[in-house]
Amino acid sequence: MYDSVNLRITQDEVGGVDFLSEIPCFLENVGEHTYDGVLVITGELGGLKISLNRYQVKVKDGSLCKWYLGDNYQTMGRSDTEQAIERLSDTLHLPMSRATVTRLDFAQNLIVKYPPEVYFNHLGLLKNSTRLQEPTGIYYKQTNGRLCFYDKNREQRNHREPIPEMYKDRNVLRYEQRFTQRLASQFGVPKVTGALLFDEGFYIGLMNRWKDSYNNIQKINDIQINFEAMKTKQELHKMGVLALTELVGGQMDFIAMINEAANKGVLTRKQAYDLRKTVNDACNVKDGLTTQSDAIQELDKKISEAVRFYR
Repeated sequence: MYDSVNLRITQDEVGGVDFLSEIPCFLENVGEHTYDGVLVITGELGGLKISLNRYQVKVKDGSLCKWYLGDNYQTMGRSDTEQAIERLSDTLHLPMSRATVTRLDFAQNLIVKYPPEVYFNHLGLLKNSTRLQEPTGIYYKQTNGRLCFYDKNREQRNHREPIPEMYKDRNVLRYEQRFTQRLASQFGVPKVTGALLFDEGFYIGLMNRWKDSYNNIQKINDIQINFEAMKTKQELHKMGVLALTELVGGQMDFIAMINEAANKGVLTRKQAYDLRKTVNDACNVKDGLTTQSDAIQELDKKISEAVRFYR
């Protein structure tokens, strides 16, 4: 399930290797640059970008999965990752299992029943994250990374890259978790290395984190005005809130309107909080006034199945 993996290996981790004279021999499209008086050499390795100076070598801005397996539709699990790190080590003549991982993308492509946009509409807020809705997907910006949900086939077409046969004319939703900063702190280890990526305990923990991050997202239910469930004044009040929510375009649109009113000073922070809570409580599926989306039920099952088996 690994995709992009950025790596950095330093002189301290190899010893005796002259990066500037030895490593460029293994690269394509080699160029030289000078930054603050330091010579930097850049090049490519089958889609991976390599940058180096006399002190360190960086592998960045490319998909390790695509480099090793040929595309990033396939699932690159533990065994594939170990072999990819070994091949990278052999190609660069460097022990990349010792390299520090500076960015890590963990993802899965899910073949789903509906177009991906249907699922985007049912993914709500996530605590300590900023939800960004774009034409191509939903993104949750976090302090040290982000969660991404997008149409994989659309991305592939936009980049004018081929779609594997089994995914053609299918609805392919990609769910990706990106760790872009402070990886050691996030995972509670002294250092995230190339070798740690294929450690069984680390990999299982990463799968569970990927699943839990999805589960922590508030799901937007389908609104159903159910008069049989309306027995009390409180339920009548909730029914009114649901009707208004549907009228203004749904739960997320209503929340956005409340936030905008708070930003303009029309509502206090306390008033905005109370209104958001009222809307969210009314949209809760538990009281029978709303029904869970079948799209979310499907996506819940797909995410659970993705982590059930690992290699």
